[in-house]
Parts: sequence; structure tokens; C-alpha cells
Amino acid sequence: MTPFSWDHFIAMGGYAAYVWPSFALFFIVLIADYVSPTLRRRRHLRELRSRMARQAVRQQRNPSAP
Repeated sequence: MTPFSWDHFIAMGGYAAYVWPSFALFFIVLIADYVSPTLRRRRHLRELRSRMARQAVRQQRNPSAP
């Protein structure tokens, strides 16, 4: 059995140019998949707040409307 070599591990048997970018892309997608719902939720809440504020102003101007 050969001893462990970091250089050999990093080189990935000559396929490092394919392996490491695929790992990087995987982690980028994983992070985006984790962050995206949070950002989308914030945007929806912000839109809902502004819509409710506009509706409140509209009701103050015209209290007889439903």
C-alpha cells in the first residue's frame, strides 16, 4: 500500500481539471439553492407590506369603499 500524498490527491490522478471545477459548481449550486428561498421570501414580504400600505392609504382616502 502506498502512503497518502496530498499532491496525488489534489491532482486526482490527472483529472483535477475536471474534478475540482465540478466540485466548485456543485457547491455554488448548493449555496444558491439554500439562499434563494430566503431572498425570495424577503422580496415577497416586502411586496406584501407595500401592497398593504397602499391599500391602507386608499382606504383612508375613501372610507366608504370596501
